[in-house]
Amino acid sequence: MTTRRTFLAAAGAAALPLPGFAQATPVLRGADLRGDAAILRQAYETLHPGLLRYATPGETQARFDALEQAFSRDQSLAEAYLRLSQFLATIRCGHTYANFFNQRRAVREALFERADKPPFCFIWLEGRMIVTRNLSGDPRLAPGAEIVRLNGMAPARVLRTLMAYARADGGNDAKRAAFLSVSGLNRLEAFDVFYPLVYPMADGVYRLRVRAPGGRSQSVEAAAITPAQRSEAFAAPASSGDAPLWTLSFPAPRCALLTMPNWVTYNTSWNWRDFLDDAFAQIADRRASGLIVDLRDNEGGEDCGDEIIARLIDRDLVSNAYERRVRYRKTPDALNPYLETWDNSFRDWGDAAEPLDDRFFRLRREGDDAGKRITPKGPRFSGAVIVLTSAQNSSATFQFAKLVQENGLGRLLGGATGGNRRGINGGAFFFLRLPGSGLECDLPLIGTFPTTPQPDAGLLPDIAVAPTAQALAAGRDAQLEAALALIARG
Repeated sequence: MTTRRTFLAAAGAAALPLPGFAQATPVLRGADLRGDAAILRQAYETLHPGLLRYATPGETQARFDALEQAFSRDQSLAEAYLRLSQFLATIRCGHTYANFFNQRRAVREALFERADKPPFCFIWLEGRMIVTRNLSGDPRLAPGAEIVRLNGMAPARVLRTLMAYARADGGNDAKRAAFLSVSGLNRLEAFDVFYPLVYPMADGVYRLRVRAPGGRSQSVEAAAITPAQRSEAFAAPASSGDAPLWTLSFPAPRCALLTMPNWVTYNTSWNWRDFLDDAFAQIADRRASGLIVDLRDNEGGEDCGDEIIARLIDRDLVSNAYERRVRYRKTPDALNPYLETWDNSFRDWGDAAEPLDDRFFRLRREGDDAGKRITPKGPRFSGAVIVLTSAQNSSATFQFAKLVQENGLGRLLGGATGGNRRGINGGAFFFLRLPGSGLECDLPLIGTFPTTPQPDAGLLPDIAVAPTAQALAAGRDAQLEAALALIARG
């Protein structure tokens, strides 16, 4: 499975100034927070496989020390959450953060469930804040419009500040910016969380300067919304636990489009494997000669892409490019009360964890010895394949895009991916519950490490095509149009 920067690499947990916070936010005692910092240090030093992937032991110790110093005084829950998030961001791991969705209900209600979310969706294009969907009712916030002032500030400055709290692997800042966009696909998104905490709004109004493509800027005031209001705007009329997550369409003659906004299938009763069986049967029946797989909004989830690759190959595909490692064989008894998970086998790897060196165990489970193996499955698709990519692709979708590209199974079109060619951390998780503050942070347990030196970067697309404000304003999808044109040319 799976979900920082050069200037953050040297930053400590207290490096950035934090604003004042609403008095209604609960106040936490420094003594309790110091205990949390000690538990966090022990858990991450003992269990996190990527803790030293992008930092030296000395740098890491200094950051832990800075967090303990920052946690030594009484402070609001909001301030503690931001300081914890800032520290976790320095690990430069796309799966390490104080997960919005895993916080206790009391924490979520205190920090996240307020009417302070932007009444529009947007993407960052080279530091510019471009509207993709208008939820305000004001027509000046139409798709393609640029927010040139955000509550009196330049959006690029806001982005630079919020990047210090954003999770991503290594130096992949494109992923950090994508993480801080608002797509509307999730009830809570990173900008929803961090912007109102760092820049509190007194009256719940977004005061903006907005410029349409080719036009002049205008002042716009729009009321902030709640997560529930945004979810209602995006909700399907008849959504349920077994509703399909993906769609198959045929936007051009003999061209199939498989749209997959996420691969998080563990919490649904929908049978996604049956969907793919039926989809490839339809593609064969229609004698499609082109297949476009749209993953642009998809961070990852389960390894659903393996089922697609199985239809693109005529012999077993084996990948030995990465080695799986863990930091421990058995979790310390002292940590177990704070570690939650869905699979208690993660607490004791047993003989599957083979000593590798003084830092790691090589993780081998049944079937792992030969590396990742995908077996062909019919009906095989032998036509042209294009995968639409973006910086969101940072976990299972990054791995899928990598297999497609390095095995010549198709072409990547769009933007560079998230993730990192130096490897990512994930596969198994503990949810670390800090007792003093009540905050949770995700702790990935399995690190993948390349068998040959790799750059600190995501994957570059074979064909780079960026979205534009002009295309968004016209209701056009420039990347999909480019993919359809390539399929049409054969």
